[in-house]
This record gives sequence, C-alpha cells and structure tokens, in this order.
Amino acid sequence: MLLEAVYHHPKRNWAFGYDEETIYLRLRVKKNDLTAACALTGDKYDWERTREVIPMYKLASDSMFDYYECRVKPCFRRLRYGFMLEAGDERLWMNENGFVTEEPQNPDRMFQYPFLNPVDILKPPAWVKDAVFYQIFPERFANGDPSNDPEGTEPWGGEPRRENFFGGDLQGVIDHLDYLNELGISAIYFTPVFLATTNHKYDTEDYMKVDPHFGDIDTLKKLVNECHRRGIRVLFDAVFNHSGRTFAPFVDVLEKGEKSAYKDWFHIRQFPLRVVDGVPTYDTFSFEPMMPKLNTENPEVKKYLLGAAEYWTREIGIDGWRLDVADEVDHDFWREFRKTVKAANPEAYILGEMWNESSEWLQGDQFDATMNYPFTYAVNDFFIKQEADAEDFAFRIGKQIARYPKQATEVAFNLLDSHDTPRVLTLAGGDKRKMRLAAVFQFTYIGTPCIYYGDEIGLDGGPDPGCRKCMEWDEAKQDRELLRFYQELIELRRSYPVLRAEGSITFLSAQADGSAIAYERRGAKEVIIVLLNRDTKEQAVSFPIHETGWELLFGQCSWTNSSGVLNARLPGYGYAVLRVPLT
Repeated sequence: MLLEAVYHHPKRNWAFGYDEETIYLRLRVKKNDLTAACALTGDKYDWERTREVIPMYKLASDSMFDYYECRVKPCFRRLRYGFMLEAGDERLWMNENGFVTEEPQNPDRMFQYPFLNPVDILKPPAWVKDAVFYQIFPERFANGDPSNDPEGTEPWGGEPRRENFFGGDLQGVIDHLDYLNELGISAIYFTPVFLATTNHKYDTEDYMKVDPHFGDIDTLKKLVNECHRRGIRVLFDAVFNHSGRTFAPFVDVLEKGEKSAYKDWFHIRQFPLRVVDGVPTYDTFSFEPMMPKLNTENPEVKKYLLGAAEYWTREIGIDGWRLDVADEVDHDFWREFRKTVKAANPEAYILGEMWNESSEWLQGDQFDATMNYPFTYAVNDFFIKQEADAEDFAFRIGKQIARYPKQATEVAFNLLDSHDTPRVLTLAGGDKRKMRLAAVFQFTYIGTPCIYYGDEIGLDGGPDPGCRKCMEWDEAKQDRELLRFYQELIELRRSYPVLRAEGSITFLSAQADGSAIAYERRGAKEVIIVLLNRDTKEQAVSFPIHETGWELLFGQCSWTNSSGVLNARLPGYGYAVLRVPLT
C-alpha cells in the first residue's frame, strides 16, 4: 500500500452528518491499491459494547485515487472510529496518528466525530432534489408590456450588444408560464430584477425597488403567485458583492469624498475616487468602476443587505437566492445571510455562484449548493469540445462526487451554459447531436439540472453579449424537434426517482482513448443504465452486470445480456437509457 496517498480528515466531505442519525465516513487511497476497506466504529464512552466493523464501498475514482465510503448510525450520536485497509495479504489499521499493524485497543487515539448536532448538518430543502430549473434573463425573454420599455428600445430579436435594450419584462414571463409548464420546468432562476442602469441589472441602484423597465412590485407579486400556482419555484439573484455606481451611498461618497457618512460602506484605497491606468482607487467587481465592492463587514451595510434579503423572501414569498460573486464575500456575512433567509423561509434554496471547488461554503452554515461549473467544464470537454476521453471524463466526475457531502451533491446546480458563458449549441459548432448527448448526461446525473432559456428550441450565441439574445417565440423559427427531446428528457427524469437523488451512480465503462461511456443509477427498486457515444461511428460497449430483462426507456441501441455481461451497440452520437426493476 502507498500510505502517502491515504487521507482522511474528521470533518468537511470526509466525515459529515447526513441527517440527525447518520454519519458518512470517507477515505482516500491510491487508485487500485486496496482489495478491501472497513471502518472500525464505536461510542467513545462505551467502546466495547458498541464496537462495530462496517465494510466500505468504493464511492468514486479519479486519475490518481479511489474514494471509499460507508454509512454509520451511531447508538448515541457520538463516534470514535478508525479504518482497516487490506491489500491482498497485507492489513493495516489507521488511527488519528497514523498506521499500526494490530487492531487498536485504545479508542482514545482514533478519529472522533464528537457529537451529531442537528444544527451543524447541511440540510438543503428537499424540493430541490426533484427540481428542473430554467434560467431567465428577464430583459431578453419576452416583452409583455411595451409601456415600460426603456427609451431607445430596439425591435425584438435584434443583435444583442452590451448596452442595448429589447424590452423584456416580468409580464413577458407571466405570459409564457404555460410554455414553461409544458416544457416540464418546476423552478426558475431569474437574473437580477432590481433597479439598475444596465440591461443585465448586476449594477444595483436600489435593492428595495423593482426595476420599472421590468414592471412594479404588484407585477412581481403576480409573477411569483402565478409561478407557485403552477408548481414553479422562484429563485432571485442577489448582488451583494458589489453595488452599482448609481447606488445612493456610493453617489454620496463620489460627491463628498472622505467626509461622506458612507465611505466605510466600500473598500476605498485612495481619495478622490478615480481610475488610474484602468484600475479604480477603490475595490470593484473585476476592475469595473461602475461596480464598487461593498464592505459586507460594515454593520450598516450588513443590516441593509440582510434586510433586503429578508423582505423579498418573506413578503414576496420567493423560494431562494442565487448569490452573485459569492466567493468574494466574507464567510461571516453568508452565515448571517443563511440565518436570516432560513428564518423567513426554512425551505429556501441558497445557491452560491462558484466556478471552482467550493466545499468551504457547503458545511451547513452558508450555502445549500453552488453553481456546478466544474461539472459544466467536464461535460463540455467530453461531449461538446471532445478534448477529453471517456476515462478522463469519468475521473473528473468521480472527483466532483468525492469533493462534497452527499446532500450537497444531491442538490448541486448542474448547468451546461449560462448568461456568463457561450451557449452550448455554439460551443458544439451548431451540432445538436453533441448538445443532446450533454443534455442526456445532465438529466440522468445526480443533482439539479438547469436549462438556459432558449437552449431547448435551438438558441445559439457566443460569449457575452452573444449568449444574451432574445428568446425566439415564432414557432416556425424554433427547433420543435429539439423542444420535444427536452420535454421527453424532463419527463424521463420526473418518472424515475432513481435518476434523481435517490439513486447511486457508478461508471460501468469509460475507457482511455474511448468515446463511449456507460453508467448505472441504482436504487432500492430499480436500476437504470445510461449509454452515450460521442463518436460519429457506431461503438460497442460491454460491462459486467448481474441484472437481466432490460427495457429501453429512451434513445436507441441494440444489446444482448447473458452470462452476467451486457453487450450494447450504439449508433454514432447515440444514446440509450435502459431500465430493469429489482424484485
């Protein structure tokens, strides 16, 4: 055994409470190094009577490591534990201080999960596990009320630019809620709707006002109520890292300089406020002078922003928040934000914008989930850009599964594109076959899928502002076949809980230099196998599996199943979803 590769930490994603009676333990080891692993567990005050050896199973693998996991239900919510590692005839025990050749008799030197306190457990709202999200950029979705159009509004469907307006508004969303119901959407994430000067509204001027170009507060209430009546949850976008240049406190600082009562609301390095060689003398989002960074450690700033979050959550009845540039805001602010929002709505979903590994925010005291861009990169690199092979893709997904507590993975926000990225169809060079493969994986993978508005009818677009073009409502210009594909895919996910949080996921076939993958989603009542081929040519896929009697739920392939092996053939760019019930 390569002991240098063995790792465990008694917290974070390595030892975490899943519910009020269950603890998960994980162990990292060198890839293909072990033949077995077990956890030795017991109560720290009654070791002899509670001692139990629990076999561990392989949760996931990446290019260098295997990750083992087991579930423990301690008798008294306390846990002492160590690990037993086997590699052929070699056996070692691991405690907090290292490795020994004999089973430890003194539990005091083992790892400890001191107490399973309910308040410390990450508890995402259960509804998110079953949700299908749809992201709407309000200015570009639909113009339902021309009377509130900004001056200079251009005809719908023109070329998107950073500064132009097309008149999209809240009434436009209301007018098309039936379309979203028919698609199968159960939750909407709106980019900002509050008063701001730009078309994207990420430069907030007033956190307590609806932007009049979108409508008024009554229209917003109507929208939320109409969504709820149709079973659609609503997520707002909170821009608490920075404000806009027209935010009243920042205007005051611009006018009064060091004498302003609001100077400590921002991070100012030098007065007067100005831009020197492209860099503002105050902290901003990126180096954008019109987006000054807020000082969220300031008690007045904190009170104002948390008050806004509580108001919209409680009074308008929204179902959660997406948090812009969340990793640049201090952790203490987000801890108070969670308490405030959850007090107003215990079932609110708190989603942080993250582009990298984000376990620090997923420990139960800040976010429920983060935007899963590492998932996005992996999917696009394999299916769309075809820059990774099947084995590399499986390893990257395995690493992502191992990074986070189980309940965080179950509600991870899995997206293929957004208002900040090129559209997936454009990345695919217009090849909808590649796009379909990516979507099949997205909707059969654990976590919460999100569709960026218009992807389902073939909307394309390059980087910002190209990805923010107007929604196409002329059915003659929509790809109706692609729309039916998304409707069927959503219905498939809705029909089989094993495709959501209920099912485990295991890669069955993912070869180096390969272009086809197979994985199973296994639950207590059924097993589903998903097969995907990103090659232009037919591919054969084979793997051992005990179950027989498979039925085709979705897609196309041929297969034989005998002697414990399933042999399948997939057409070029083919996909198939097979199912068998468990008796």
